[in-house]
Amino acid sequence: MTTVLQANSQNFVETPTINRITQRALRYLQAGFSVHLRGPAGTGKTTLAIHLANLLERPILLMFGDDEYKSSDLIGNQRGYNRKKVVDNFIHTVVKLEDEFRSTWSDARLTTACREGFTLVYDEFNRSRPEVNNVLLSVLEEKLLVLPAASQQQEYIRAHPQFRIIFTSNPEEYCGVHETQDALIDRLVTMDIPEPDELTQEEIIVQKSGLTRADASMIVQLVKKFRERTHTSEKSSGLRACLIVAKVCHSSNVPVMLTNSDFRDICADVLLSRSKLSQSDAISILNELLREVPSVSKSSKRRMEGK
Repeated sequence: MTTVLQANSQNFVETPTINRITQRALRYLQAGFSVHLRGPAGTGKTTLAIHLANLLERPILLMFGDDEYKSSDLIGNQRGYNRKKVVDNFIHTVVKLEDEFRSTWSDARLTTACREGFTLVYDEFNRSRPEVNNVLLSVLEEKLLVLPAASQQQEYIRAHPQFRIIFTSNPEEYCGVHETQDALIDRLVTMDIPEPDELTQEEIIVQKSGLTRADASMIVQLVKKFRERTHTSEKSSGLRACLIVAKVCHSSNVPVMLTNSDFRDICADVLLSRSKLSQSDAISILNELLREVPSVSKSSKRRMEGK
């Protein structure tokens, strides 16, 4: 049984930057094209994909790329086996068994979305092997989904006019992903989703954690400076680290103060593991930042007040 996702965009955080990206992607989807959101881990690609799917006002199906996938996991396969037992009421010693193999075709998510005109969100699609995703080529180009001969039904399905796919992917250097075939990328509109700007990160933290904007600004500045000085990979975002620190502080009533020992412990636990430097070097940098960030945060606050 395929479960349709019920999305709710009321909690989606919108800023001018996010609205701009949303409108660009929506323009392509409404014109009949599928969209590929590509970017570092933690930039909110999946959240944006589900938000876009919700804006299309069609039922949503969600699937995740998997190296173990076969084509049948996208299209569907045969299922079904019936066994019938007959007991004669007149001759109690007579038992008749009948085995009947009856094959029933079961649609997978791609086939269901294609047939019914649903929006399919294919998250981290490049975790699936390229040969598995080849079934998407005819769907995106000719709007036809070719079914295997064993399906015992029509040879192909013509895609519903409102059928769309929203893909997301991490960079190819990200662990556990495959190189995407050019034929598939050529059929998509690929949008690179960058690290959210400071205003966007602050707004997300305020709405998702409940902290004040001043506290959110301090956390964003601290995480940003730590990532810069520790040369944290550009293939990931600092937003998740900011959210973890903010949510823990809010739920545990820990004040966002650089002199507070609990706050310093939270920052150390969340940030040090994300650094590729030695533990001692990372701790040294974090301690320096815990002394420097107040001035950065104040200047940022004055800049915001001046706008």
